[in-house]
Amino acid sequence: MDTDFARRQMVQQQVRTWNVADPSVLAVLAELHRERFVPAGFEELAFADTAIPLPHSQMMMTPIVEGRLLQALKLEPQHRVLEIGTGTGFLTACLAKLAAAVTSVDIFSDFVSMAESNLADARIENTELICMDATKELPKGEFDAVAVTGSLPVFDTRFVDAMKPGGRLFVIVGDSPVMDARIVTRIGENDWSTKSLFETDVRPLLNASKPSAFSF
Repeated sequence: MDTDFARRQMVQQQVRTWNVADPSVLAVLAELHRERFVPAGFEELAFADTAIPLPHSQMMMTPIVEGRLLQALKLEPQHRVLEIGTGTGFLTACLAKLAAAVTSVDIFSDFVSMAESNLADARIENTELICMDATKELPKGEFDAVAVTGSLPVFDTRFVDAMKPGGRLFVIVGDSPVMDARIVTRIGENDWSTKSLFETDVRPLLNASKPSAFSF
Protein backbone atom coordinates (compact mmCIF):
# COMPACT_ATOMS: atom_id res chain seq x y z
CA MET A 1 0.00 0.00 0.00
CA ASP A 2 1.23 3.49 -0.88
CA THR A 3 0.67 5.00 2.56
CA ASP A 4 1.53 8.57 1.53
CA PHE A 5 -1.09 8.44 -1.23
CA ALA A 6 -3.64 6.79 1.08
CA ARG A 7 -3.05 9.46 3.72
CA ARG A 8 -3.58 12.27 1.21
CA GLN A 9 -6.75 10.59 -0.03
CA MET A 10 -8.02 10.27 3.54
CA VAL A 11 -7.56 13.99 4.09
CA GLN A 12 -8.94 15.14 0.74
CA GLN A 13 -11.76 12.63 0.18
CA GLN A 14 -12.95 12.02 3.74
CA VAL A 15 -11.91 14.68 6.23
CA ARG A 16 -12.09 17.73 4.00
CA THR A 17 -15.47 16.76 2.54
CA TRP A 18 -16.91 16.48 6.06
CA ASN A 19 -16.67 20.24 6.66
CA VAL A 20 -13.09 20.30 7.92
CA ALA A 21 -11.41 23.29 6.28
CA ASP A 22 -8.88 24.45 8.90
CA PRO A 23 -5.50 24.35 7.08
CA SER A 24 -3.55 23.53 10.25
CA VAL A 25 -5.80 20.55 11.05
CA LEU A 26 -5.61 19.21 7.49
CA ALA A 27 -1.83 19.63 7.52
CA VAL A 28 -1.42 17.68 10.76
CA LEU A 29 -3.59 14.81 9.53
CA ALA A 30 -1.61 14.74 6.28
CA GLU A 31 1.72 14.76 8.14
CA LEU A 32 1.25 12.19 10.91
CA HIS A 33 1.60 8.51 10.03
CA ARG A 34 -1.73 7.21 11.28
CA GLU A 35 -0.81 3.68 10.17
CA ARG A 36 1.89 3.63 12.88
CA PHE A 37 -0.69 4.25 15.61
CA VAL A 38 -3.14 1.46 14.77
CA PRO A 39 -2.89 -2.06 16.27
CA ALA A 40 -0.82 -4.63 14.38
CA GLY A 41 -2.77 -6.15 11.53
CA PHE A 42 -4.95 -3.09 10.94
CA GLU A 43 -2.45 -0.95 9.02
CA GLU A 44 -4.41 -1.20 5.77
CA LEU A 45 -7.50 0.16 7.54
CA ALA A 46 -5.64 3.13 9.02
CA PHE A 47 -7.01 5.53 6.40
CA ALA A 48 -10.48 4.02 6.00
CA ASP A 49 -13.66 5.66 7.25
CA THR A 50 -14.07 3.07 9.96
CA ALA A 51 -13.61 2.76 13.72
CA ILE A 52 -10.66 0.43 14.28
CA PRO A 53 -11.07 -2.00 17.22
CA LEU A 54 -8.75 -1.78 20.21
CA PRO A 55 -8.31 -3.99 23.28
CA HIS A 56 -10.80 -3.68 26.17
CA SER A 57 -13.70 -3.40 23.68
CA GLN A 58 -12.60 0.13 22.75
CA MET A 59 -12.41 1.74 19.29
CA MET A 60 -10.31 4.38 17.57
CA MET A 61 -12.24 7.41 16.38
CA THR A 62 -12.72 7.61 12.62
CA PRO A 63 -10.54 10.14 10.75
CA ILE A 64 -13.52 12.40 10.02
CA VAL A 65 -14.53 12.64 13.68
CA GLU A 66 -10.90 13.32 14.64
CA GLY A 67 -10.82 16.11 12.07
CA ARG A 68 -14.01 17.73 13.32
CA LEU A 69 -12.83 17.46 16.93
CA LEU A 70 -9.51 19.13 16.17
CA GLN A 71 -11.15 21.91 14.17
CA ALA A 72 -13.80 22.59 16.82
CA LEU A 73 -11.22 23.12 19.58
CA LYS A 74 -9.58 26.00 17.63
CA LEU A 75 -6.20 25.28 19.17
CA GLU A 76 -3.41 27.85 19.25
CA PRO A 77 0.34 27.25 19.68
CA GLN A 78 0.34 28.44 23.31
CA HIS A 79 -2.59 26.28 24.44
CA ARG A 80 -2.52 23.56 27.09
CA VAL A 81 -4.85 20.65 26.31
CA LEU A 82 -6.39 17.89 28.41
CA GLU A 83 -7.35 14.70 26.58
CA ILE A 84 -9.61 12.12 28.21
CA GLY A 85 -9.01 8.71 26.64
CA THR A 86 -5.52 8.31 25.20
CA GLY A 87 -6.05 5.12 23.23
CA THR A 88 -3.17 4.52 20.82
CA GLY A 89 -1.97 8.11 21.07
CA PHE A 90 -2.87 9.23 17.54
CA LEU A 91 -5.24 12.00 18.57
CA THR A 92 -2.77 12.89 21.32
CA ALA A 93 -0.15 13.38 18.62
CA CYS A 94 -2.49 15.57 16.57
CA LEU A 95 -3.29 17.73 19.59
CA ALA A 96 0.41 17.99 20.45
CA LYS A 97 1.20 19.23 16.94
CA LEU A 98 -1.35 22.02 17.30
CA ALA A 99 -0.79 23.09 20.92
CA ALA A 100 2.01 23.77 23.39
CA ALA A 101 1.39 20.82 25.70
CA VAL A 102 -1.03 17.91 26.08
CA THR A 103 -1.92 16.03 29.24
CA SER A 104 -3.68 12.80 28.32
CA VAL A 105 -5.27 10.31 30.71
CA ASP A 106 -6.51 6.77 30.18
CA ILE A 107 -7.93 4.22 32.58
CA PHE A 108 -6.00 1.37 30.91
CA SER A 109 -2.28 1.18 31.72
CA ASP A 110 -1.49 -0.80 28.57
CA PHE A 111 -3.00 1.98 26.43
CA VAL A 112 -0.78 4.50 28.21
CA SER A 113 2.30 2.34 27.55
CA MET A 114 1.33 1.80 23.91
CA ALA A 115 0.71 5.50 23.35
CA GLU A 116 4.00 6.46 25.03
CA SER A 117 5.84 4.15 22.63
CA ASN A 118 3.95 5.45 19.58
CA LEU A 119 4.54 9.08 20.53
CA ALA A 120 8.24 8.44 21.15
CA ASP A 121 8.54 6.81 17.71
CA ALA A 122 6.87 9.90 16.21
CA ARG A 123 9.32 12.12 18.14
CA ILE A 124 6.55 13.99 19.92
CA GLU A 125 7.74 15.18 23.31
CA ASN A 126 5.24 17.80 24.53
CA THR A 127 2.87 15.27 26.09
CA GLU A 128 2.29 13.89 29.58
CA LEU A 129 0.43 10.58 29.82
CA ILE A 130 -1.26 9.47 33.05
CA CYS A 131 -3.10 6.28 33.98
CA MET A 132 -6.19 7.62 35.74
CA ASP A 133 -9.96 7.14 35.91
CA ALA A 134 -11.18 10.51 34.66
CA THR A 135 -14.67 9.86 36.02
CA LYS A 136 -13.19 9.92 39.53
CA GLU A 137 -10.47 12.58 39.28
CA LEU A 138 -8.78 14.90 36.79
CA PRO A 139 -5.21 16.23 36.55
CA LYS A 140 -4.58 19.47 38.42
CA GLY A 141 -4.50 22.76 36.55
CA GLU A 142 -6.63 24.79 34.17
CA PHE A 143 -6.60 23.96 30.48
CA ASP A 144 -7.35 25.95 27.35
CA ALA A 145 -9.10 22.98 25.77
CA VAL A 146 -10.44 19.57 26.76
CA ALA A 147 -11.14 16.66 24.40
CA VAL A 148 -13.22 13.76 25.71
CA THR A 149 -12.86 10.85 23.29
CA GLY A 150 -15.44 8.54 24.89
CA SER A 151 -19.13 9.39 24.98
CA LEU A 152 -21.01 10.44 28.12
CA PRO A 153 -24.57 9.25 28.78
CA VAL A 154 -25.08 12.53 30.66
CA PHE A 155 -23.04 15.73 30.50
CA ASP A 156 -20.36 16.04 33.21
CA THR A 157 -19.68 19.63 34.30
CA ARG A 158 -16.33 18.66 35.86
CA PHE A 159 -14.80 18.86 32.40
CA VAL A 160 -15.95 22.49 32.15
CA ASP A 161 -14.40 23.16 35.56
CA ALA A 162 -11.05 21.91 34.23
CA MET A 163 -10.90 24.78 31.72
CA LYS A 164 -9.90 28.41 31.88
CA PRO A 165 -12.56 31.01 31.02
CA GLY A 166 -12.81 30.98 27.24
CA GLY A 167 -11.72 27.35 27.11
CA ARG A 168 -13.35 24.93 24.69
CA LEU A 169 -14.53 21.38 25.44
CA PHE A 170 -15.29 18.74 22.81
CA VAL A 171 -17.66 16.13 24.17
CA ILE A 172 -20.09 13.53 22.82
CA VAL A 173 -23.28 13.11 24.84
CA GLY A 174 -26.08 10.57 24.63
CA ASP A 175 -26.75 6.90 24.03
CA SER A 176 -26.16 4.63 21.05
CA PRO A 177 -27.04 4.71 18.21
CA VAL A 178 -27.44 8.50 18.04
CA MET A 179 -25.19 10.77 20.10
CA ASP A 180 -24.63 14.53 19.96
CA ALA A 181 -21.10 15.87 19.45
CA ARG A 182 -20.85 19.29 21.09
CA ILE A 183 -18.44 22.12 21.64
CA VAL A 184 -18.84 23.72 25.06
CA THR A 185 -17.24 27.12 25.72
CA ARG A 186 -16.63 28.26 29.28
CA ILE A 187 -17.86 31.84 29.65
CA GLY A 188 -17.37 32.40 33.37
CA GLU A 189 -17.00 30.70 36.72
CA ASN A 190 -20.36 28.93 36.52
CA ASP A 191 -21.50 29.66 32.99
CA TRP A 192 -20.92 28.09 29.60
CA SER A 193 -22.43 27.92 26.12
CA THR A 194 -23.09 24.77 24.12
CA LYS A 195 -23.21 24.26 20.36
CA SER A 196 -24.28 21.01 18.70
CA LEU A 197 -21.89 19.96 15.92
CA PHE A 198 -23.00 16.62 14.48
CA GLU A 199 -24.46 13.22 15.31
CA THR A 200 -22.20 10.22 15.81
CA ASP A 201 -21.86 6.99 17.79
CA VAL A 202 -18.75 6.15 19.85
CA ARG A 203 -18.03 3.86 22.78
CA PRO A 204 -18.89 5.34 26.20
CA LEU A 205 -16.26 6.51 28.62
CA LEU A 206 -15.75 3.70 31.11
CA ASN A 207 -17.48 4.35 34.46
CA ALA A 208 -19.22 7.48 33.16
CA SER A 209 -22.34 8.52 35.07
CA LYS A 210 -25.66 7.30 33.71
CA PRO A 211 -29.02 9.10 33.79
CA SER A 212 -30.96 8.69 37.03
CA ALA A 213 -33.74 6.15 36.75
CA PHE A 214 -37.28 7.47 37.07
CA SER A 215 -39.31 6.17 39.98
CA PHE A 216 -43.09 6.22 40.22
